[in-house]
Amino acid sequence: MNSQTTSAARSSAAPLQPELTKRKLLVLAWLDRLAPVLAALAVIGVWELICRVFALPNYLLPSPSAIVTSAFALDPGIWLTHTWATLRVSLGGYALAIIIAIPLAVLLANSRLMSRTLYPMLVVIQSTPIVGVAPIIVVLMGAGEMPRIFITFLITFFPIVVSTVTGLMSTPEELKELSRSLGASKAREIRNIQLPFAVPYIFSALRISITLAIIGAVVAEFVAAEKGLGFFIAFSTSFLRIPQAFAALIVLVTLSLLLFQVIALVQRWLFPWSLPKESR
Repeated sequence: MNSQTTSAARSSAAPLQPELTKRKLLVLAWLDRLAPVLAALAVIGVWELICRVFALPNYLLPSPSAIVTSAFALDPGIWLTHTWATLRVSLGGYALAIIIAIPLAVLLANSRLMSRTLYPMLVVIQSTPIVGVAPIIVVLMGAGEMPRIFITFLITFFPIVVSTVTGLMSTPEELKELSRSLGASKAREIRNIQLPFAVPYIFSALRISITLAIIGAVVAEFVAAEKGLGFFIAFSTSFLRIPQAFAALIVLVTLSLLLFQVIALVQRWLFPWSLPKESR
């Protein structure tokens, strides 16, 4: 009787075990997805608590609730105007960097003379502090959007060149020799062999550079601008409207993250084969 009861209990518990495992895996999967959100909410909660407990004034460290209140206190048209101004400059400089950097990278990767001649100059340009050069660029190019676009271009240009050259140089030498033995032209070798190998490197640089484009636009707006989120931050801090400055900073971070995700989606849609297997 005892053995029958034990076997019956085991048989009834056996189906429950896989069910519990499935639930556990589901909970762990949801925790994995929600971990960044929960961490961000925890940081915001601690921030709010510190500001309230220590009664910190807004001009030193505004609380998240004060930042949200100040953001909604402004006309949405003001936010749209400044955000669009920054986005326009960022995308303009970013597009110019792509148009110039990728063909230049192809030239550097396939010409030893050009690489030895131009690469040191590119390193010098990248090593020059843009914040120090920005006022000179504004004086040389005058007022308007062109100097801001050019400053953004300078900041975003170098990573694209370096990553693209690295990707092109990573093409296996045997594939190049095979294309030459089949009589393929140099242009065809670059288009059909080298560039596909460079696609993961190019998109890696594009994701980095789109965030740098936002930084470049803000730096340019600090120097000379009448609108834009960088200008708005400088204007707000000059009048000690720190919650508004924090709100503009949050908009900048959000904009940068959204553009980063757009580039990632473009790669996923157009070049899914270039992604790691676990990311497809």
